[in-house]
Amino acid sequence: MAQNQDFDLHLFLPYLLNQAAEASSLSFQQVYKNRCGMLRAEWRVLFHLGVYGPLTAKDICDRAKMHKTKISRAVQKLADRRYLRRDPSTSDRRSEILALTERGQAVYRDLNGIAQQYETELLASFSSKEREILKQLLIRLANGPSRDNA
Repeated sequence: MAQNQDFDLHLFLPYLLNQAAEASSLSFQQVYKNRCGMLRAEWRVLFHLGVYGPLTAKDICDRAKMHKTKISRAVQKLADRRYLRRDPSTSDRRSEILALTERGQAVYRDLNGIAQQYETELLASFSSKEREILKQLLIRLANGPSRDNA
């Protein structure tokens, strides 16, 4: 089988994005794992509730773009640690409204400060203009292909 010499995997944008995301995510994961014993899904649930307030598990799945099984397991672990509470939804009996407890809010505040410091360190080698452009471009990519060019 012939090799394609025109394709460089290491310059392929999805590959580069994945490598950058993994490198930065794994490094920060050590912080919340060592400090709080959390996994990535638990951290994401905690932060979604900390940033947006009470949400359903489905809301978190949609916002975090994570599978419901991972979110469900993370919710259970956070509830077991008394970081969140589950209240029945008044509009849908199959659903629960998730909210951080005082304990969960304290953990969120602690990790939020650490996350902000981590981001500052991660972006320290970029100029303020480069940081702004990088974030704008990543937001556009995260939102998916533009339909305007179709």
